[in-house]
Amino acid sequence: MKTNGILQNFKRTVTGLSWHPDGGRKLAAAYSCLDFQKASRDMSLDSYIWDVENPNRPELTLKPASPLVCLDYNPKDPHTLVGGSYNGQIVYWDTRRGSQPVELSSVEHSHRDPVYKIIWLQSKTGTDAFSASTDGQVLWWDVRRLSEPTERLVLDPTREGNLDRALGAISLEFEATMPTKFMVGTEQGLVVSCNRKAKTPTEKIVCTYDGHHGPVYALQRNPFFPKNFLTVGDWTARIWSEDIKESSIMCTKYQMSYLTDACWSPVRPSVFFTLKMDGMLDVWDILFKQSDPTLSLKVCDRALYSLRVQDNGRLVACGSQQGETTLLEICSELSTLQKNEKSLLAAVSDTDTLNLDFNQLHPK
Repeated sequence: MKTNGILQNFKRTVTGLSWHPDGGRKLAAAYSCLDFQKASRDMSLDSYIWDVENPNRPELTLKPASPLVCLDYNPKDPHTLVGGSYNGQIVYWDTRRGSQPVELSSVEHSHRDPVYKIIWLQSKTGTDAFSASTDGQVLWWDVRRLSEPTERLVLDPTREGNLDRALGAISLEFEATMPTKFMVGTEQGLVVSCNRKAKTPTEKIVCTYDGHHGPVYALQRNPFFPKNFLTVGDWTARIWSEDIKESSIMCTKYQMSYLTDACWSPVRPSVFFTLKMDGMLDVWDILFKQSDPTLSLKVCDRALYSLRVQDNGRLVACGSQQGETTLLEICSELSTLQKNEKSLLAAVSDTDTLNLDFNQLHPK
C-alpha cells in the first residue's frame, strides 16, 4: 500500500509515523518541510491519519498551526495523539473532536526550534508526554494543560544548565519498564543518558556515548533486552550496551548511503530495520549475520526518512522525502520469534562484541 500526501507543487517529507495502538489498522503521519529555504507560504500545514485498507483518502486531516515534525498515538487512549511542530509548539488531538487541536502549547513556553521527537510517558493519568528539540531542551508536558511545561532539562554536557552550550536533541528514547531513565540522541553524534528522578539538575545527565560522526537520527532500546540500544547516524547503525561507555558492541559496515532511521522488531529480539537516503529498507538479523543485511528492499527512488513497525512485527511503514508512505509486509521468518533466540542473544549481549554462529539458532 502507498499513501501520498495531498498533491501540491512542493512535496513535503513524511517526518514522523505512529501506528494506532489497537491492532494497527490506522497510521498517523506527520508531514513537514525541514528545508527552511524551500518552505513556501502556501504550503499545506496538514497532517493525516490513514486507514491502511483505504490508501486513497485520509480518514482524518489534522490541522495544526505549524507543520508537524512528529506524532505519537497515546498507548492508553487510542483516540488521542500528541504532536511536535516545526515552530516548537506541542499539539494535542482527540480524534472524536475532529481535525482541530484540543490543546496547544503557548509559543513563549514552547521549544525554540522544531520538535523532532515526542513520546507519551507511563503515568496514572495517561496524559503525560515529553519532547525533544534542537534548541537543546527536553520538556515534560501534561496535555490537559499545555500552557507551560511541567519540567525542563537543558542538555548542557557541563551540567550547568547553560542553553548556549546545550546539545541539540534530534531523537528520544523512553522504555516503560525503566520509568526513571530516558536517553537523547543529539545533532553532535552523542547519546545522552539521563535520570529524570535525580535530586539536582546536575545529576540528571548521567553519562554520554560517543559513536557517530553526525546527528543521531534514531535511538531505541531493545524491547527484550532494554540494556542494549540501537542508534543510527552517519553511514552506520550501532548496538550499544548501557554498561559499556567506550564503544558500541556492534557496528554495521559503512554503507554507501546515509542512514536516516531505524527501529527494532517488536517480536524478534535479534532483528532491526534501517532506512537509507537511496530509498532502501534493510532488515538485519544479528544472529544470522552482522556484516550485511539479511534482506534489502528498494522501497522507492527517493530518500526514505521515517520508519515505524506495527506491534505484531508484520507491517513496516516507510515515509519518504517526497511525501509517500509505503507499507511492506515482512515474511513470517523475520516476524516470528525463533527457537532459542532469546537465550542465544542473552548469552552474547553480555560480551564486549556480538558474535555468534547462526547454526546454533537453526540446528540441522
